[in-house]
Formats: sequence, structure tokens, C-alpha cells
Amino acid sequence: MDQNKELKKAGLKVTLPRLKILQILQEPENQHISAEDVYKILIEQGEEIGLATVYRVLNQFDDAGILNRHHFEGGKSVFEISHKDHHDHLRKSPASFLFLESLEKNKKEAIKCLP
Repeated sequence: MDQNKELKKAGLKVTLPRLKILQILQEPENQHISAEDVYKILIEQGEEIGLATVYRVLNQFDDAGILNRHHFEGGKSVFEISHKDHHDHLRKSPASFLFLESLEKNKKEAIKCLP
């Protein structure tokens, strides 16, 4: 993904904080990452970008459709680059495995019904 083009297409000015945060989010290991974790990575990289800026940029990216925000219990939000294809999110619990089996079975049944 060309970061400059992506930002301009979304109507956002190309700035160093936006580029750095987008770069972090594009790493496969950083999918479903919190604002605090993005901030920690920036600190580890020696970047002087504040937590308030991280939140502001993530909100701008969410509004522009560059990212998806997922809200979980306890008020925690995580972010990931927007994908065109569908994928599921599961929260770990004792019933997760049974739920996942049921979900996959229902998907297969639904696919069989497609023309």
C-alpha cells in the first residue's frame, strides 16, 4: 500500500505522525492493536509522537475508512487496516471452541445455498 496515496485519497494531509502510525498498522503482527500499543511501538522506535496524537490519528483513519475499530468488553478498542474481505473476530472464552465449530458449520451450510 502506498501510504502517501492512501492518505491523500482519504483527504488527509501527509504528515510524519500519520505515516509512522500507518506504517505500524500495516505490519501483520500489529493487526488488532490498541492505541496504547501503537504509542509504545513509537516510543521504542524513538519517535516523539504523543499519545493524544496517536488517538487523534487513529480516529481520523477510522473516520476516513483506512482502519476499522473494534470495541470489546471493558471499553478496550483495537484497530486494524480495513480489509475488503470478511473475517471474524472471536473473544477467548470457555465456549469459544464450540462457538467456532458452530460458526464454521453455519458458514459451510450458507455457502451450499448460494447459486
